[in-house]
Amino acid sequence: MRKVLIITYYWPPSGGGGVQRWLKFVKYFRNYGIEPVIFTPENPERPSVDTSLLDEIPDGIEIIKNKIWEPYSFYKKFTGRKKSDKIQTAFLNEKKVKSNLLENIAVWVRGNIFIPDARKYWIKPSVKLLSNYLNNNKIDAIVTTGPPHSAHLIGYQLKQNTGIPWLADFRDPWTNIDYYKDLKLGKRADKKHHKLEKLILEKADSISVISPGMQSEFMSIVNRNYHIIPNGYDSEDIIDHSITETDEFVLSHIGSMSKTRTPYSLLEALSELIIENKSFDKKLTIKNVGKIDMHALENFKKNNLSEKLEIVDYLPHNEVIAEQQSASMLLLLVNDTPNAKLILTGKIFEYLASKRPIICIAPEDGDAAKVIDECEAGKTFGFEEKEKLKRYLVESFEKFERGELVAKSKNTEIYSREKLTEKMAKTIEEICN
Repeated sequence: MRKVLIITYYWPPSGGGGVQRWLKFVKYFRNYGIEPVIFTPENPERPSVDTSLLDEIPDGIEIIKNKIWEPYSFYKKFTGRKKSDKIQTAFLNEKKVKSNLLENIAVWVRGNIFIPDARKYWIKPSVKLLSNYLNNNKIDAIVTTGPPHSAHLIGYQLKQNTGIPWLADFRDPWTNIDYYKDLKLGKRADKKHHKLEKLILEKADSISVISPGMQSEFMSIVNRNYHIIPNGYDSEDIIDHSITETDEFVLSHIGSMSKTRTPYSLLEALSELIIENKSFDKKLTIKNVGKIDMHALENFKKNNLSEKLEIVDYLPHNEVIAEQQSASMLLLLVNDTPNAKLILTGKIFEYLASKRPIICIAPEDGDAAKVIDECEAGKTFGFEEKEKLKRYLVESFEKFERGELVAKSKNTEIYSREKLTEKMAKTIEEICN
């Protein structure tokens, strides 16, 4: 058995997509000769909590925790937020207010002072604690997963101190992440972000990324080998593919709906259809499981769809799977940002496993569209293709009325968590030899 130290900020009971990837790897690692040791903060700022995920941690896994200091308590006081408020990773405005001066100052501080991110203060104490641990325990490899990319700086320093081989796993881009342009960066801060990004890409013994687009992007910074290991679905989570008979035509979106993820063309098409088709109007329900931006809510109202919208702030992961399987169609919304082609959101793979038809709003030549096309799981529309979307919705609703609305979802097995864990285990084994 190879013993591997995994440094991750997000770990159960934290909820959300950032936890799933490495929780699932850890779940299956022992099948492929890896004994994982987890290092994670004792008191992280959690955007969401899902205690059901604790049940997925294998018995006997060693978990190392340390208390860290983060600036979020000051941020909440400074911006007038409640102590209990959850801080979202991306820029999501859930209140009917415009960004005020204090919010703008806080964002500037986040981008220009807290580099690479607001978790920077866990780097030094973590390096100290883990250096001591590594001096007294045999570890064959170190893995860091980001964001937060401060985790990679812990890995870098441990590699420098110990010489233990190190794999850096990128779940999201760094300087090309969709909200990077919103950080109000000065030239000096922007230069430092790029410098640190390049340092990690140069110094890690191995690097894994989740998509071909991210691989291409990183190759333009440092030309080296990158392992594409996407996110996936756990077949044990998918209990039943049978569809519950219902009169409701339910379009479900799982995840937060931010300003850049608001599906303007889709809302306009739906707005026209509820006027033109009485049966469509009667049966349509739009469900969003996750936080929703005030800007998006205003667009639902503008298109007379507020009464059709059902919002569920958060559900445990097992209930999210059930929601996906009970939907008539699933909405996959990619951020309308310059890097949209590269975005391959983790939810796409559980969508595939749910075997419900997917409506994807994204670049038609992007990574998400390619996966949907290869699996014949639905259809992708550009951000401004209202008329095409409208025709597809009419066709889909007619199939729904006849009980014929299904997705082929072929060749999805390559995205099973167990097969992806085998691939990650081989990647780690390579740096151990």
